[in-house]
Formats: sequence, structure tokens, C-alpha cells
Amino acid sequence: MKLSDLITPVALIDVKRMQQNIDRMQSQTNRLGVAFRPHVKTSKCVEVTQAQVQAGARGITVSTLKEAEQFFDAGVHDILYAVGIAGNKLPQAAALLSKGCDLKILTDSVPSAQAIVDFANAKGLVFKVLIEIDTDDHRSGIKPDAASLLNVAKVLADGGMAIHGVMTHAGSSYDLNTPESLANMAEQERSGCVHAAERLRAAGFACPVVSVGSTPTALAARSLDGVTEVRAGVYVFFDLVMHNVGVCDIEDIALSVLTTVIGHQEEKGWAIVDAGWMAMSRDRGTQKQTTDYGYGQVCDESGNALKGYVISGANQEHGIISRAGEPDLDIVKRFPVGTQLRVLPNHACATGAQFPEYQALAATGAVTTWSRFYGW
Repeated sequence: MKLSDLITPVALIDVKRMQQNIDRMQSQTNRLGVAFRPHVKTSKCVEVTQAQVQAGARGITVSTLKEAEQFFDAGVHDILYAVGIAGNKLPQAAALLSKGCDLKILTDSVPSAQAIVDFANAKGLVFKVLIEIDTDDHRSGIKPDAASLLNVAKVLADGGMAIHGVMTHAGSSYDLNTPESLANMAEQERSGCVHAAERLRAAGFACPVVSVGSTPTALAARSLDGVTEVRAGVYVFFDLVMHNVGVCDIEDIALSVLTTVIGHQEEKGWAIVDAGWMAMSRDRGTQKQTTDYGYGQVCDESGNALKGYVISGANQEHGIISRAGEPDLDIVKRFPVGTQLRVLPNHACATGAQFPEYQALAATGAVTTWSRFYGW
């Protein structure tokens, strides 16, 4: 297929850009001397993940057990489910273990750890468990110095579980936008997680894995002493939020939505396209950043950004393209009905989730369909 053959809107992957992003992250983690375990929740796509593995990734990270099932069926065995486990999901996790999946699960509390132990002991299983560490007050996890860290470890160890290690995610790095602040956050993430591991080891618990990561901190880290693996996800496509954070150029963004101009409001300087929030998602992550891209940055059909033109408004199936500042009263001539455009997303994970498949655009111009996973 060619782009002109596609019924818009579609999620479009620029394969050349994607591969450059994969190579960049793999080179960074190789330089820092750590294993790289990509977070595949961004793409939820076998072909994308295969490219990451071929570049040198060791195992994957998932955000749902459905992803774990799908990727295991596709031949990936080393999987970290990086969301705190709830008791009702343990049978699903156990089923993966029984099939031979090398699944690791996550906890950050005594009740959760006890639920893991009780279920596993009743079933005659041993789970590999990582303890989540909170290094930035962003979300979940145990503070590196908290007494509960050792309490959780004791419950797991006394219950016969394998304490596989500790992991953290510096999600607050998304709020930063300078090289120095990102490097400082990367060091905060590293040192906090390493400290938690050292406390566990000093108390007599095994802690072979020290896992850290977010796309900004992975790219900004200057040293990862004491860390064994890095996780990052959105880097594979990048997006406008990451551009505002400062870790990629507009030209690095590999995911876009191909859309078609379907009408105009000439006196307002609007072009109407068939990509509304059902295609772009409602994520307005750039709204609180230095540059607000509305629902997405508009590009020409070849992927070249058209400065100042964004999707400034969106309904379910309609997007409004306008120019920042003075309205473009030549909008009808600039973007005639039928014009195909690409729109770069605020948040690649959210935009990708709107589509059941991607259209992978090769450098030759050929387009191939790649399926995408859904569900929990």
C-alpha cells in the first residue's frame, strides 16, 4: 500500500525514525553498562518489540497481564509486569508461570506481599517479586529509607518467594525541561533505588536486580553505578511532551496520525480534518508545558512540521486545524479538501491506544499493517 491508499485517520509509524530512536536508547544503555528492558506498553506491537529485542534489549516490561500473555505467545519469555499486583490478578499471573513464562511481579506493601505469599503457597508456586521504590513522590512505591521496605521483604522471604530486586520509575521527570534538572533527577532515581537495594542486602535479603527508568532519565543519566537494568517506553516513538521535556527533536517523533482535510471555516482560518479526539486522544499533556500544541502538531504528508499549525480544537471525529496568532485566511488554498496531513501526538501511548493497528511506513514509501494489543 501507499499513503494515498489508506482510509484516514490511521496511526502511522515512520519506521526509519523509530529505528533511530531504538538505536539511540540501546547505545545509551550499552554505554552506561546496564541491561535494557524496554517498556512495550507504548507500542503494544510485536513488530516494534522485535526491533527492540534485535537491537539488544533483554526482556520486556509490560503494564497489563494481557500484554504479558500476548508477548509470551509471540515468543518473549522474560517479562516484568511493572504494576503493583492485586490478588485477583494472581491466577492470571500463575497461568503464565505454568506455561513457562519467566514472569516477574511487583509489590509495595505488606498486604500485597502477603496476598502473593498466601496464593503462591496454596498453589505450590514461587513468584519472582520486585519491590517498588518511590524515589520522586510521583506515584507508587516505598521510600528508600522506610521501615516498611524490610517488612515487605520479610513477608516475601518467610513465605518462600524469590525477592528478585527493586525497581523505581522517576515519572516526575516529565515535569522537567533542562539537561541539568534531568541529570539530577536521573541521579536521584539511581541513588534512591541503589540505597534501597543496599538496605535489603545488609538485612540479609537477596536483591540481584536494581531496575530504574523513564525515557527522560534514561537518556540524561551520566552514571548508573549499582543499577543492573534500565526501563523506558515512549522513546520508541517519542511525542510532543518528550519534545517539550527536551529529550527529542520534532523530527525524531516516529508516530503520527494521518488525516484528511474534509472542510473549512474560511472566515475563522480553520481547516477541518477527520482526526478528532477519538484519533488523537484527549491527552493535552503539552498544555502545562512551555509550548502548547493543542491536540497535536500538524505536518505535511511527508512528515515535515508546519510551524504554527496545530489541531487547536477537537470533537469526537472532527479536528480543527488553525494557525497560532493571526488566523490563516488562505487556509482553503493552503489545505484544500482532500489534502492528507500528519499530526504528531502529545502522548504517543494515548494516541496509539485509539487504534487497533498501525500503518508502518518504510523509507521506500511502502506501507505495512502491524497489529496492536488491547485489554487487561
